[in-house]
Amino acid sequence: MARSDLLLSIVRAGAAGDQPTLRASVEALVADERAKNHNVLADRLARLLSSVTVSSEMAQRRQPAPGRDIILETEPQTKLSDLILPLPVIHQVGHLIEEQHRADLLRAHGLQPRHRILLSGPPGNGKTSVAEAVAEALALPLFTVRYDALVGSYLGETNTRLRKLFDYVRTTACVLFFDEFDAIGKERGDTHETGEIKRAVSFLLMQIDQLPSYVITVAATNHHELLDRAVWRRFQLRLGLPSPDWRQLALLIDRQFALWDQSPGISSEKLAKALAPSSFAEVIDFCQTVRRRHILGLGQRSLQDILAEEVELWSSRVEQPSGESGSDKTAVEARSSGGKRPTAGTRRSNAIKDNRA
Repeated sequence: MARSDLLLSIVRAGAAGDQPTLRASVEALVADERAKNHNVLADRLARLLSSVTVSSEMAQRRQPAPGRDIILETEPQTKLSDLILPLPVIHQVGHLIEEQHRADLLRAHGLQPRHRILLSGPPGNGKTSVAEAVAEALALPLFTVRYDALVGSYLGETNTRLRKLFDYVRTTACVLFFDEFDAIGKERGDTHETGEIKRAVSFLLMQIDQLPSYVITVAATNHHELLDRAVWRRFQLRLGLPSPDWRQLALLIDRQFALWDQSPGISSEKLAKALAPSSFAEVIDFCQTVRRRHILGLGQRSLQDILAEEVELWSSRVEQPSGESGSDKTAVEARSSGGKRPTAGTRRSNAIKDNRA
């Protein structure tokens, strides 16, 4: 290609933002200059081409697609088999995952796979983990909605951002996760809410209805009673994740014990009963605290002593104060302790010590 043609090609590609053509034309010009032994100019052109390419890529990173800044994208790690869930929840979530995997077969028969889940229940019992497990099972990115970037203070601003959010997620298969969904899906009949919020709820529900089936929407709430009544029918699966009983906590504690390098000296069932009622997140927090203290103690204190101490501290932190009246058993405990009623934490730590003896 003649030198004049190369220059014209470079100008056209630069004006159009055609990076491949621009790069190819400059590389051809560099080769032409080297053939003429104009090595200094060829080196300068090569360095300039490299810097222009890097600058263009950095500019693209600084300007994300509209709606991209409203979500937090994470790579899911939690598997469904890692979770301790009620059997109905396991079966329903498993069915949804199978429908998504075999979506082509369903579509061939005029059906779409289910793709909207509403999770409700107390905090710390696996709602976020279920969303992550669904994303992991389907090998999809997990998009968590950022309410700080979604809700605006000006009229119509929230709806504009919602539109950008849904336009973005429609471009790719993903799991779209609304945590604390009651923050945006509130009951429109609430007289304390502004008209702006009510319009945002109506627009949100319309957008959820229009999402394609390859976008799996998971909403989680700790306060299902605050949700707008129209929210419920938008979700094909409505699953409750209640607080665990001591048997479920014991299963979780067994998994935590498997990570320890020493025997705890107590059964998982006894420790679960000592910690109940608690959420899964609280029990994991407890077990990790014990392990941290044992590691930092460098073997100077036994794991059993640390466990007994942490059970007493844990009980005083999470339990409500007991009333003045008590059972006959509590009265017997009070008399045997010199008239002073032992706390729940003392009773539980004593139970652990008795177990060691």
